[in-house]
Amino acid sequence: MPSKSSARLAALTVAAVCSAASTVVLISPAHAASVRIHDIQGTTRMSPYAGQQVTDVAGIVTGVRAYGSSRGFWIQDPDPDANPATSEGVFVFTSSVPKVAVGDAVTVSGTVSEFVPGGTSSGNQALTEIVRPTVTVVSGGNAVPAATAVGARSVPSAYAPAGDTAANGSVNALPLKPSKYALDYYESLEGMNVQVSDVRVVGATDPFTELWVTVKPWENDTRRGATVYGSYDSPNTGRLQIQSLGAPADFPVANVGDRLTGTTTGPLDYNQFGGYTLVASEIGALRSGGLTRETTEKQKRGELAVATYNVENLDPTDASFEEHAAAIVHNLQSPDIVSLEEIQDDNGAKNDGTVTAGQTVTKLIDAIVAAGGPTYDWRSIDPANNTDGGEPGGNIRQVFLFNPERVSFTDRAGGDATTAVGVTKERGKAALTVSPGRIAPADTAWANSRKPLAGEFVFRGRTVFVIANHFNSKGGDQGLTSQYQPPARSSETQRHQQATLVNAFVKDILATQKNADVVTLGDINDFEFSGTTRILEDDGALWSAVRSLPRSERYSYVYQGNAQVLDQILISPSIRRDCDFEFDSVHINAEFNDQISDHDPQVLRFKP
Repeated sequence: MPSKSSARLAALTVAAVCSAASTVVLISPAHAASVRIHDIQGTTRMSPYAGQQVTDVAGIVTGVRAYGSSRGFWIQDPDPDANPATSEGVFVFTSSVPKVAVGDAVTVSGTVSEFVPGGTSSGNQALTEIVRPTVTVVSGGNAVPAATAVGARSVPSAYAPAGDTAANGSVNALPLKPSKYALDYYESLEGMNVQVSDVRVVGATDPFTELWVTVKPWENDTRRGATVYGSYDSPNTGRLQIQSLGAPADFPVANVGDRLTGTTTGPLDYNQFGGYTLVASEIGALRSGGLTRETTEKQKRGELAVATYNVENLDPTDASFEEHAAAIVHNLQSPDIVSLEEIQDDNGAKNDGTVTAGQTVTKLIDAIVAAGGPTYDWRSIDPANNTDGGEPGGNIRQVFLFNPERVSFTDRAGGDATTAVGVTKERGKAALTVSPGRIAPADTAWANSRKPLAGEFVFRGRTVFVIANHFNSKGGDQGLTSQYQPPARSSETQRHQQATLVNAFVKDILATQKNADVVTLGDINDFEFSGTTRILEDDGALWSAVRSLPRSERYSYVYQGNAQVLDQILISPSIRRDCDFEFDSVHINAEFNDQISDHDPQVLRFKP
């Protein structure tokens, strides 16, 4: 996946520039006299007053946001109606720093709009707002309406209703059923003062001063405190994003498994980076869960250790070489072969046509030696400039590191950015036509995406084929909190095409040598239960080794509080059949706020 930081910064820029274009306002001359907040919110996701002027909407200020591109404040009616589907809170968008304080009783006149964070093309739900407001402060120092408790008993287990087929699968016009669906429940509280108590952190604090908690501590939990995303049908309804209205310096710096003790209270917002978000005016005290980074076992003398590690846009200017080296040497125990993903060229994102990566790789190898590891050799193929996706100018690619004291690489000349590797037979056994080589690099499946790197290794006289992958990212998919349910996963189309090509290549090897040892690994950018993985495994050509772990241990990435599999190691029948292998997802990054990559590495140990 692309860097969460770079994707987020780009989105923030777009949001700031395009906020007006992302507002769904029904142009209407209608004018509504004094109405209550619950009238404005209505019983669906879309306000019945959208596009209309409203006058003297009364409420108590519950929160003030004086920063960012969405400045404004929340008000709540202290006298709610009896309908659980209608929210009693609403956001008033001022664009400039609001001139109100928490506890002010105000009346607001303005236009009701439905703002879509991220723009209408994102598929996100809309946030009901009052825009272009005229605000009158009636009094100050009033009690804020009591916060609604959000907890395991109040949040339904079903995630969302099926969208209306007549509306392209949108749930916007469907009546809210807050006692039946989690997304409806959160929508019924949009803009209201809410509260969670004694919650566990399931997504570490990120650079944007936010984290994720769960109000359902038992929901698909792990021994390390994460919440596992193990099925499209089980997106974990207890997850909730936490931001703060306070100073960033006061925000808790948390890892997965930590707890926010006491109460965390504030208005319930909706944004493009995770949907429903508690924007805290009061945040619980942080209690450490004592999470530590894992270390895998050292391979035995007769075992080959093969690892995959996405080092997140590593280039020579980065300050993380020593940390990555320490992770490879100590946490991964110096694997014999390491597939590295997201190695950038020798001047990183400088877009000047440079495609070589020798400086980047050499700097990492030197750091590994300094950390007490082996002097790795390496193989890779430089991509054509700006053709493999990722950060423009960075030219990310996969790289094989290998320990020449333990394993040798079989070089076969002719591999380059555009030459396709094939399979031939030598002395009755499978061999690559070029090594290293790229699989079908001219195929449109790899447009603006990394081409797989195939290499032929020898360990204790036995040939092992290794295919390093970095499939197309999930960029462009609709989020779990999308207005479209189930959300569309448009990025799958290209990954399915890529998986088909890799599966066919592995089948070519196995057709030439039935008992060949093939390891296909890398950042697959898809789940172990996904269609992408099923295509890779087609006809038993491969099997994802993460399935050898208990379900609660299957993850390499944490996204919006969901611990999930993106990185995989798939093995051919000869490796699986012997049942003499061990697979480990080594949790050193994804659960931590001070991560050096957003991915956890994986290691496979087996006897060829």
